[in-house]
Amino acid sequence: MAWTPAVSTSGIIKPGPIANGGGTDYVLPPNPALATLSPPPKIDPRHAYTLAELINIAESGNPETRAAWDQARQSALAAGIAESTYLPQITASVVGAYQDGNAHSSGPGFDVSGDGEAHGAISAVSLNWLLFDFGERTATVEAAKQLSAISDIGFTAAHQQLIYNVSLAFYAYAAARARVVAAKKSLQNAEDVQAAAEARYAHGIGTIIDVDQAAQATAQAKLITVQASGGVQDAYLALLTAMGISPLTKINVATPPLRPLSPALDEPVEEIVAEALERRPDMLSAYAAEQASLANVQAARAEFLPKLFLSATGAYSSGGLNVTAIPAIGQQPGTVNLSGTHLGGTILAGVTVPLYDGGIRAAALAQAEAGADSAGAALAKARDEAARQVVSAANEVRTSLAAYSAAQTLAAAAQTSYDAALAAYRNGVGSATAAMLGETQLLQARQAATDAYSAALSAAATFAFTTGALGDAPE
Repeated sequence: MAWTPAVSTSGIIKPGPIANGGGTDYVLPPNPALATLSPPPKIDPRHAYTLAELINIAESGNPETRAAWDQARQSALAAGIAESTYLPQITASVVGAYQDGNAHSSGPGFDVSGDGEAHGAISAVSLNWLLFDFGERTATVEAAKQLSAISDIGFTAAHQQLIYNVSLAFYAYAAARARVVAAKKSLQNAEDVQAAAEARYAHGIGTIIDVDQAAQATAQAKLITVQASGGVQDAYLALLTAMGISPLTKINVATPPLRPLSPALDEPVEEIVAEALERRPDMLSAYAAEQASLANVQAARAEFLPKLFLSATGAYSSGGLNVTAIPAIGQQPGTVNLSGTHLGGTILAGVTVPLYDGGIRAAALAQAEAGADSAGAALAKARDEAARQVVSAANEVRTSLAAYSAAQTLAAAAQTSYDAALAAYRNGVGSATAAMLGETQLLQARQAATDAYSAALSAAATFAFTTGALGDAPE
């Protein structure tokens, strides 16, 4: 049975019990308030945006980087709160009072009535100052500063991750567009082979089978072109997703220039790993977390030691008392008015020594020591994982560069083979099968070269990311 919620006149689903149920319609009612998308960034439709410009657009409005910035601000404020414990605490208070009373007494021979009224105010200023605590506050502040550093590092890491994601999506989009170009060239080659088959058949030196096979190859090339065009749309959507902008954004993306790639890495991998360990965000965060946990251990140990404090209070009080007595016989009413003020101050200095707390401090110390041990293990694990990622990325760069070089050679050889097979077929000394096979192999070689070039650029970006050096658009 489908759930049918209660809906307000504005289309908002009302909370509460089920309004009614029945039927098999599981489509929820629309809420017009949700029919809005995030506004797209300001885009110049006549401008072709480079990778660096796309990264700038992504950094200006990506929700992940904004959340990382807010977290960094919160951690900085927490560190400021911890530092404020070094300062005294000053409190001002004012208390006002008012009292009114009426009394009546009677007995043999007398009858007395009286009214009484009292009012006053007390103003006080108190100061409490922890002077010495054997380093507990210092350790607490150090832990807070390390946590703030972790948030700052996380903010930088979020930007590096964004740059990396946009770079990979940009290279994938460029590769998808290059596949379309290769597919269109392959379609043109297939049409050339088909035209040659039809010409040979028209002159009586070809067969209908060659014409049909060539037409089939052309149709296959058209299908590949359509599929490649669909891949471009998917890659474009992935690029917008990586940037964190509206999927409805229309932006003209520049084609990256085809530049020569470096044949190999210059530095030994051991030096690269050492440099990466010094600047990777995860390593810096793990180290700061270890330092924060060690500071927490110091703060927990300081809880077992005495604390020296200073307390001071200044108070000022003022008040008045009015009493009116009315005897029953022969006297005029008597009134007594009293008022006064008082100014005083107190200064206290003392030492507090914790004696027994049921094991709370011992448990807190054990917990802090366990946290420090875990932080040290996490740092060691991050070090090993970072080294593994750097070595893997370096190997990927070397492999992708070698693959790109081989793919270029393959594409050149496939072009030569196809040109020779087509020329031979046109001149009547070759077969249509050889020409069509050459066309298929040429398409595969071109796509392999395109993919290898994109993989090499992506591997270079991955290498820069894993070494902590990806601070801008990768070169």
